[in-house]
Amino acid sequence: MSTASALNKMIVTSGFEMPNLDFEAVMQHLTETGKRTHQLWLTPDSLAFVARGREYRSEFHLNPSYEIQYSLKGDLNLHYRTPEGKEEIAYVPEGSVLFQPPLVPHSPRFAPDSFQFVIERARLPGEIDRFHWYCPNCDHFLHEESYVVAHYTNDPVGRAYENFYNSEEFRTCDKCGHVMPAPERL
Repeated sequence: MSTASALNKMIVTSGFEMPNLDFEAVMQHLTETGKRTHQLWLTPDSLAFVARGREYRSEFHLNPSYEIQYSLKGDLNLHYRTPEGKEEIAYVPEGSVLFQPPLVPHSPRFAPDSFQFVIERARLPGEIDRFHWYCPNCDHFLHEESYVVAHYTNDPVGRAYENFYNSEEFRTCDKCGHVMPAPERL
């Protein structure tokens, strides 16, 4: 069976569809195409996708929904900020799952050959996802990008990264003057 047909297998019964997903095929598809996410489903209540690691990930995502993150392959270091603004790390080894409440500033960091299965509540009309960057030198707030996330096929994280890294002004700390380097490739 081809990768494309394995990705799109559906069980249809009594007028409704139930996705039957082959995680290995999805991970292979992401690796072969170089894409970072593959949306598995989007319903009025939930969305799910598989994400491949971004070696340059540094922002903190503020998601209005909960997130359930399952480490399919490889380990996840979930950097997050406490209500006091302190950065902490939750370790999620391969085969483990983490539940994250809404609006926790978080930065999922895992290798490009690692994969996460993520389930979230679908966004309500008008909800906004925010992406925050902090100076790696002094931890001062650098920049915010915000998006309405309707589909992960639109890659909101990738778009936020492009906007941030394409601007030296956004990457320059107005407190200490440090310029966060841009990755060679996004």
